[in-house]
Amino acid sequence: MKYEDLRITEDMPEQEAIRREKLLKLEELGVNPFGQRYDVKAFSADLKEEYIEKTHEELEENPVETTIAGRIMAIRDMGKVAFILIQDKKGSIQVYLRKDALTETEWQVFKLADIGDIVGITGKLMKTRTGELTIKAYTYTHLVKSLRPLPEKFHGLADIEERSRRRYVDLMVNEESRRIAFLRPKVIRAMQHYLDNLGYTEVETPVLGTILGGASARPFVTHHNTLDIDMYLRIATELPLKRLLVGGMDAVYEFGRLFRNEGMDKNHNPEFTTVEIYKAFSDLEGMMDLTEGLFGAAVLAAKGSYEVECRGHKVSLEPKFKRIHMVDAIKEKTGINFFDKMSLEQAKQLAKEHNIELEPHFQYGHIVNAFFEKYVEETIIEPTFVFGHPIEISPLTRKDPNDERFTQRFELFICGSEYCNAYTELNDPIDQLERFENQLKEKELGNDEANDMDKDFVEALEYGMPPAGGVGIGIDRLVMLVAEVSTIREVILFPTMKPRQ
Repeated sequence: MKYEDLRITEDMPEQEAIRREKLLKLEELGVNPFGQRYDVKAFSADLKEEYIEKTHEELEENPVETTIAGRIMAIRDMGKVAFILIQDKKGSIQVYLRKDALTETEWQVFKLADIGDIVGITGKLMKTRTGELTIKAYTYTHLVKSLRPLPEKFHGLADIEERSRRRYVDLMVNEESRRIAFLRPKVIRAMQHYLDNLGYTEVETPVLGTILGGASARPFVTHHNTLDIDMYLRIATELPLKRLLVGGMDAVYEFGRLFRNEGMDKNHNPEFTTVEIYKAFSDLEGMMDLTEGLFGAAVLAAKGSYEVECRGHKVSLEPKFKRIHMVDAIKEKTGINFFDKMSLEQAKQLAKEHNIELEPHFQYGHIVNAFFEKYVEETIIEPTFVFGHPIEISPLTRKDPNDERFTQRFELFICGSEYCNAYTELNDPIDQLERFENQLKEKELGNDEANDMDKDFVEALEYGMPPAGGVGIGIDRLVMLVAEVSTIREVILFPTMKPRQ
């Protein structure tokens, strides 16, 4: 026998030992404990949607045959009859089994079933006395033996860390986790369809690169053995996508996995997903309009309405969103007007008076941004475009022609969290070269998130990049918002976890 040596040990939990013994009995009956192809004809939720209103008599008069497969989540064995609950990807449905309706072998096989086993059922739909839509089985097929018992619902796998480590178990027993797992692709597909309908082209750009650029972040470093060089996992998709605008692709986007070698908290995971979008001949206003449409399309496809609940607030993602300059937002909260002309020393003094910690590389714009982060960011509840970021923190953005201390950039904030970042893109190669040089100076002063010099990108701009708008949206945070959950671990199927000791 293939499974005669199952290594059932004395210290093995009793339930695991019993299940291994049942596996041997299945083999004796000529049943493969780990299954074969099985042609599924229907899913539980679809059957309920179509037939839930039918009466018992209507189903008797017009029989509906169906074939499903799924995991056994409950068993009520009453001797010669039994009820089991089968869970598939769309939900669950009850199955009624009778000894006299199955072959002798099938009944014997069923008697070896445990919660967690995967089985196939062919039968006819019926209604029980309590009105529950049920499949009356006349074929029972064992597919996979579960060798470990499932945890109790709501008790055995309630810890968020354990659920994240063993997502496969979490998805079996946690309906909310399944809801989010299927909601996430709905959000992404809705955004793709929205962009495709506007004439954008989805592209793919490299994950590995030799130059750090496109964002301010610490990278993951790896080594390419053949070339014998260190390379970075990308922290952004921006610069390759803008090269495509130079090449004439006009309107492009990429849903891409990014990697930032930074801390983990409820809003951050070192490996995460964004969509970056670039449109030739657009600008900041165009990106605001596009972002409103994307967010509206995403929540509408996933929830059927524009309303979400966030941090105890009812929030609408229906366009149009509020728009405010960063300096005006700071003035509303603190009374300080950073449009006023002031020296760096005056700005530093204001920072000290308002308990803002200064870092060695801080210039005027860094202080303005620090004020915003401390006094404004978490107070924003309704969707709000905050624009006009300082030039020091926006190395790839066009300057504001009215005040060159600031840029044509916005971020979207909802319930105190940032959801996207957008620019009227910098396409002046001379200005871009100067920005890169300033970034190198910041790196020398200790800012290890500053960009490298990307000479090839400057060369690309020298060929001429059209005036353009660009936006990057954090997909994980958007799914958190739409799913109404408070931690990024709930929306990433396999988040980064600290190794077990």
